[in-house]
Amino acid sequence: MVETILAVDIGAGTQDILLYEEGIPVENCVKLVLPSQTRIMAGRIARATAQKQDIYLCGSLMGGGPIVRALRQHLAAGLGVYATPYAAKTIRDDIREVEAMGVQIVEKMPQKDCIGLYLQDLDLDGLGQALSLFDVAIPETVAVAVQDHGEAIGKSNRKFRFEHWEAFLARGGRISDLIYREVPPYLTRMLAVQEAAPGALMMDTGAAAIRGALLDPVVGGKQEEGVMVVNVGNQHVLAALVKGERIWGIFEHHTGLMTHDKLRDYLSRFARGEVTNEEVYNDGGHGCARLADAPGPDSFNFIAVTGPQRKMAEGLGYFAVPFGDMMLSGCFGLVAAVKEVLQM
Repeated sequence: MVETILAVDIGAGTQDILLYEEGIPVENCVKLVLPSQTRIMAGRIARATAQKQDIYLCGSLMGGGPIVRALRQHLAAGLGVYATPYAAKTIRDDIREVEAMGVQIVEKMPQKDCIGLYLQDLDLDGLGQALSLFDVAIPETVAVAVQDHGEAIGKSNRKFRFEHWEAFLARGGRISDLIYREVPPYLTRMLAVQEAAPGALMMDTGAAAIRGALLDPVVGGKQEEGVMVVNVGNQHVLAALVKGERIWGIFEHHTGLMTHDKLRDYLSRFARGEVTNEEVYNDGGHGCARLADAPGPDSFNFIAVTGPQRKMAEGLGYFAVPFGDMMLSGCFGLVAAVKEVLQM
């Protein structure tokens, strides 16, 4: 029987870490909120830019976001960026687009003075070293959440990601299907994490947050009659219509394109079934989908909000705080999903 689970929820700003131990109060488990690897790497690129040094990227593909913005500034400063083909996929799935930005694709570090950066979303060795200082060891069971747009060459990654959500709804939208032991081949970021942590169970960050928010007793108490769960992340807003053990609808947009009033309008119309996929995509978001046989709008009057940018949704619903710690909603969701899969 598995008694300890390492849950790591990797977002754009932070990587939230929970070392869950069966039999002790969750409040007493080891918890950490650290900068995400993409944020760390973006900072190192910015320092290289200030020092006027070229950069060599190796390792695996990982979450882009801040890294890509930092690289654009580095290239704009007239400095060089070299990358292995695998690491270059952090920037774009299509290597031709990466080269068009000015990045030079290489197999090894060029013979010049470059700052080498090893890319990976999950640094288990580094985390293990840090925890070892407190006599804490990494357990065998590891669960990780990342946001994966999927490998989309020749098409919009926003559309591709939302097609994944639509397929999930078409398969029944079962909450239990949100965790992977075997990752679909197109979810390349998740596969890269599994290379760093073989056997790790994987979830999407939004899915983990939704699952975690349902562990708040107030939210969980509404699950059978229906609840809208909204995760306002640092980069994405994900809302799900939950009733029973199923998700009946999903809305996803970019946090940076949202305001309080705009979010309120979207959520109220989402509950009523008045938001179209095309509207959200044309507004710069990912999309919106709702099953034709979804319960009526009155089933989703209760709104539960989680996520590091939840202040944007202040006054729009109940702020979910599972186990008294909102920042670990995703980790709690990971643990709940793992326990269900492993029947703990």
